[in-house]
Amino acid sequence: MEKWIPFIPERASTVAGRVDALYFFLVGVSVFFALLIAGLELYFAIRYRRRSPGEMPAPVRGSMKLEMLWVVIPFLISMVMFAWGSSLYFTIYRPPKDALDIYVVGKQWMWKLQHLDGKREINELHVPVGRKIKLTMTSEDVIHSFFVPAFRIKADVLPGRYTSVWFEATKPGRYHLFCAEYCGTSHSGMGGWVTVMEPADYEGWLSGGRAEGSLASTGEKLFQDLACVSCHRSDIQGRGPALKGLFNRPVRLEGGQTVIADEGYIRESILNPRAKLVAGFPPIMPTFQGQITEEQLLQLLTYIKSIGPEETPAAPPSPEAQAPSGGAGVTRKENVKQ
Repeated sequence: MEKWIPFIPERASTVAGRVDALYFFLVGVSVFFALLIAGLELYFAIRYRRRSPGEMPAPVRGSMKLEMLWVVIPFLISMVMFAWGSSLYFTIYRPPKDALDIYVVGKQWMWKLQHLDGKREINELHVPVGRKIKLTMTSEDVIHSFFVPAFRIKADVLPGRYTSVWFEATKPGRYHLFCAEYCGTSHSGMGGWVTVMEPADYEGWLSGGRAEGSLASTGEKLFQDLACVSCHRSDIQGRGPALKGLFNRPVRLEGGQTVIADEGYIRESILNPRAKLVAGFPPIMPTFQGQITEEQLLQLLTYIKSIGPEETPAAPPSPEAQAPSGGAGVTRKENVKQ
């Protein structure tokens, strides 16, 4: 469709067609009713015009059927719009669990992007085709908006919190990246490119000029340098909560409330640790507000996400389960003797 409509961007993601379908439905409904109302106004103006100065119009009698008709029909149409739009919204803004994480920091006037292996980009994003990509985004200064028209995704990037959006590119190529929120004098220059590559080409690009360490390992080093490990220990001597398996798990707070340890909670706990005190622990953690950058916060977040719960070793099989049963066991023993 984008080939014969010049102002429609190329469709290059799995949700692009669904977004366009909803958009054209809304436009179609708006155009239909605009033409219908304008046509009826013109018709009624001519049909019921006053033909002489003394002419008196006939009394108008109400119709319950007509009243119900123009209440029910718009209601049903609006409910279709609501359900369709809500379904699409939750599809776009609920990243799948198997998505590849990429972290984005907006700053006047550039996009800084970090891959899990530690590779960094500025105003460029390389992704494999056919792979779900989750973007976790924040801003260092003012409100920005991450917008890729070909993917039909746009999400505000806010200072002091994380927002996320995901996409799955369907065709290789280079696609424009824009900031869609006015963010200062050089707002128009805050753009870039998303390069979609074949999986083999992407792996080759990723391995070329590899960074010194992954995002998680860099976060672990920062965790050690900031002496966080002295309090957040896994044994009973830790003065702070254990972090193994913390991410996306419920945390009980002082006062009895429970929160989920998502990206926003971990960020707030680092910058303002007294905002939500964990039950059973004293408020001794210092704030790191102004001491670490947004990129370092993302490194710490990635490290905490990477230290999942310790795996419980499987119990060894019982002697009865190890011993062969029946005639097959006897035959095996006889073969060993022979």
